[in-house]
Amino acid sequence: MKAVQFHEVGGPEVLQYVETEQPAPVAGQVRLRVAASAFNAADNGMRAGFLPIPVVLPHVPGYDVSGTIDAVGEGVEGVAVGDRVIGFLPMERDGGAAEYVIAPADAVVAAPTNISLADAAALPSVALTAWQALFDEGRLEAGQRLLIVGAGGVVGKYAIQLAKRAGVHVVATASPRSIDAVRAAGADEIIDHIDADLLSAVDGQVDVLLNLAPIDPEQFVALVALVRDGGIVVSTTAFMATPGDERRGVRAATVFVRPNRERLAELASLVDDGKLTVEVTRRIPLAELPALHAEASAGRVPGKVIILPA
Repeated sequence: MKAVQFHEVGGPEVLQYVETEQPAPVAGQVRLRVAASAFNAADNGMRAGFLPIPVVLPHVPGYDVSGTIDAVGEGVEGVAVGDRVIGFLPMERDGGAAEYVIAPADAVVAAPTNISLADAAALPSVALTAWQALFDEGRLEAGQRLLIVGAGGVVGKYAIQLAKRAGVHVVATASPRSIDAVRAAGADEIIDHIDADLLSAVDGQVDVLLNLAPIDPEQFVALVALVRDGGIVVSTTAFMATPGDERRGVRAATVFVRPNRERLAELASLVDDGKLTVEVTRRIPLAELPALHAEASAGRVPGKVIILPA
């Protein structure tokens, strides 16, 4: 089968488009004929060696995947050959940047049916990140106020949709190029973070501050003043500390996305019900994945890109 893999960590040039052996599932596993995998920033970090997730080399990236089950191992129940599924694969194992991939049976759920199977690969980890940031860590409730810093990215737009569905008032920051998309996602207030001073532009305090942007650490600390006493600051930027304020009871939490099969199935159902929109900005063939990593290393990959094996 065709796959993209790296035999050593380093720049995008370590990625190779190769012919390799088709894997076979063992007990508790299924094999997917891949419809698509999705590119995530963590794939870039793992390949470069600065994201400390242990992988066995050679490694195939692409932990978000969609496809059709074509083989099952012993003891697998609840899924069967022919099922169309999506999954958030264990990041330390081979991913979906290939024609076939092995997945734990408990890592896959039924794919949404009202979008293409390939596009469904864009859903798992980013939508789970948004949910876990808002509700597992942020404990967001109806009637509360949420400030999302860096809402123009993929996670931000999922976060807006999920928060609005929960009855939350959403204040979002965005650049001029993403303001229309943030508005379409449902934000109640939008602040142009390039032209506005956020501390003065936000009208009143918020219950939850969700940071999705690589902002200056000193600026991040200053933004804590926008959070009410007893509120929380949540961040997905694991490379810098998330600030809080113990004196005012403002908690701090950093999100590292976790697999959650039940939640992923719920998110897929929301897509089917028309309550959650899956964004795909570009589709590329598998052979072009090394070039995409080069773009990412240069900071030029906006939106969500999915990789098609054929």
